[in-house]
Amino acid sequence: MNQEVIQDRDLLAATEGGLADLAPVISELLHAGDKKAILAHLEDQHPADIASLVEALPTTDASTLLNVLPISERADVFGYLGPESQIEIARTLGRRELAKIVAEMSADERADLLNRLPEEQQQTLLPALAQAEREDIRKLASYPEGTAGAIMTSDYATLPPNITAREALDVLRLAAPDKETIYNAYVVDEARRLKGVLSLRDLILAEPTAKIEDIMNTHVIHARAEDSRAEVARKIAKYDLIALPIVNGGDALVGIVTQDDAMDVAEEEATKDFYKVSTIGELTTSLKEASIGLLYRKRIFWLVLLVFFNLFSGAGLALFEDTIVSYVSLIFFLPMLIAGGGNAGAQASTLMVRALATGDVRLSDWSLMLGRELLVATALGLTMALAVASIGVLRDGPTIGAIVALTMVLVVIIGSLIGMSLPFLLNRLNLDPASASAPLITSIADVTGVILYFGIATLMLGR
Repeated sequence: MNQEVIQDRDLLAATEGGLADLAPVISELLHAGDKKAILAHLEDQHPADIASLVEALPTTDASTLLNVLPISERADVFGYLGPESQIEIARTLGRRELAKIVAEMSADERADLLNRLPEEQQQTLLPALAQAEREDIRKLASYPEGTAGAIMTSDYATLPPNITAREALDVLRLAAPDKETIYNAYVVDEARRLKGVLSLRDLILAEPTAKIEDIMNTHVIHARAEDSRAEVARKIAKYDLIALPIVNGGDALVGIVTQDDAMDVAEEEATKDFYKVSTIGELTTSLKEASIGLLYRKRIFWLVLLVFFNLFSGAGLALFEDTIVSYVSLIFFLPMLIAGGGNAGAQASTLMVRALATGDVRLSDWSLMLGRELLVATALGLTMALAVASIGVLRDGPTIGAIVALTMVLVVIIGSLIGMSLPFLLNRLNLDPASASAPLITSIADVTGVILYFGIATLMLGR
């Protein structure tokens, strides 16, 4: 292919959308066997951008492109691929090729990949790895999903307490190529119990002859392997850590969770909560790539369930049929009232789910939050009642106006209290508070609003 044409296409891709837009060009070069031109295109590109290009190619071309890259870069690019892409490409790679990539990957990424692969492929891959790598993968892969142990890496730097700062720098210099980070070094004793932590800055500024045990920070923020990954991510964010050390039941250091892994966890947890609050099952793939059938299955359950739940609203209407027939004008205000209660409940639920997820509010705070929400909801209800009462008076007289105003106050208060309390209840039952979704709260508020509205109307109108 003409080199000028390639360069023009490269420039066009860069201006219109990035490296992934080069997929047709790279595919042509792969089929032509022009490795030199391919490497020229990818020179000085970040592995994450190359990964986007790989994912834009057919699986066979993606595997071929990976094999064109130098082995160290190959592993970096593979680590940036999405889980589905990793599995698809792994299936096309031979055992040796896959083993080379896995050997160069970071420890936590190796373990994650092993857990995603089919058992047959796991058994094929493991014998091709060095014994130390096999044992490390098995150890990391043994921790339950969702725990700190499942996301930690064993690529961390350690120091004994009895060496000098000069000796420590020499140790880190030798260890650096094989570690994910050396900005923090962890001080451990002979039993690998965590004793302290030192930053690289501390070591550089320390007197060369100073002992590590004299300059290390002994107040080490840490987590246990069985702690939830969400808690680990919160600690890293709260204390602004580069990495968080993870210890086992005997206080022995077993790994670290780095800031980038914590960011991934935070993003995943936020995505899960977003889906739950919207009553959508968790998607394991991108929306663009999800099949029609998958999107249908993830949405249909709650939609059908809420449809049947709303039958209670119909039952409430039937219960007050005589009142409705005698005062048809009441129907005019019904959508406004039940929407007011549902919206207030959805607001309270969203605030409480967020507060519980971030640790800002705990179960012991329920009574305090209930009192606060009651005051806020009362103020909101009175304000909204004033807004709608005048419409009721002007349209149908003072009695209807009073019914509408009183109902608005009550539905806003009840909706808010339900929206605030349901996440607490779910948390108490060891269920995900995010399940207290806006559609669920709205449906509950709808039923409550219908019964309250027509119940009050029946009492005040004498029907």
